[in-house]
Amino acid sequence: MPDANVRIPEEARDRLAAIAAAEGLSLRAYLARLARTLRTPAERAERAEQALAALKEWNGYAPSAAEEQDLDSELDRRLARVTGR
Repeated sequence: MPDANVRIPEEARDRLAAIAAAEGLSLRAYLARLARTLRTPAERAERAEQALAALKEWNGYAPSAAEEQDLDSELDRRLARVTGR
């Protein structure tokens, strides 16, 4: 498998290397694992659709777009409160 060069700030590289080392991994192995486990926006959207379909089938939960927006706003508000943003 060919390697790729990625230019990032030295501080970011050092931080990632420290995290990798703490988990017993090389930076290369850590980044490969990270790439396998993170989801793209399209994958996250697909997964959210699947979750909503499962909830609807299981218990009839089917929020309207307005209800989803209200719930998203409430979640954003609560996250902002606990993160101080």
